[in-house]
Amino acid sequence: MAPLRILCIHGYRQNSNTFREKTGALRKLLKKQVELVYMSAPLSVQKEGSGEVSTAENGSSSGAGGEEDPRGWWFSDTQSRSFNALQQCDESLGIEESVTAVKEAVRAHGPFDGVLGFSQGAAFVAMLCSLQEQKVAPEFIFRFAILVAGFRSLCKEHEKFYSATLQIPSLHVFGLEDKVIPDHMSRDLLPSFQNPQVLIHPGGHFVPAASAHRQTYQDFLKNFQ
Repeated sequence: MAPLRILCIHGYRQNSNTFREKTGALRKLLKKQVELVYMSAPLSVQKEGSGEVSTAENGSSSGAGGEEDPRGWWFSDTQSRSFNALQQCDESLGIEESVTAVKEAVRAHGPFDGVLGFSQGAAFVAMLCSLQEQKVAPEFIFRFAILVAGFRSLCKEHEKFYSATLQIPSLHVFGLEDKVIPDHMSRDLLPSFQNPQVLIHPGGHFVPAASAHRQTYQDFLKNFQ
């Protein structure tokens, strides 16, 4: 049985390489079932400044020092070109550029069975699913979505992505001790999806991949194999 190919969308201040490192345990956990393919966001993030806090964003096993080549999918502060998930704003910067980058990645490396996002990447995945279901992005033919530490964007410009309930099968993963994206923010995203599956873990801001989580991932993924 061929493994499911999943496009992986990293968090704010990460990139394809750092997210690949952070999800090594997940790849090992699901190695017979999935092939994870990573891409970097097109927007460069200034090394200093606020956002999803760099050390927390790195997950449970962050190394010394900051991320090399930090990237993002959009900025909530268009002046300082920074992002904070708790910041309410009227308009954002960079979404169109990021959507184009995903379309190019799909054309170059697809097709993909599903899409997985973490933190800002998970919030962006919800937007990609909306574009797919609005039939304005024919490149997107994802059969499922996995959103880890996802949230509903507080930017008014993004309300259009939540106007209709998304039909795509989804698995939402979040931690009760997440201090970057509190679990209530991830719960607020659930009504945007029809019949969302949920995996709640006791930890913080990372992609959980303990043996205790294997069954939930596998039960979700076997629907598409």
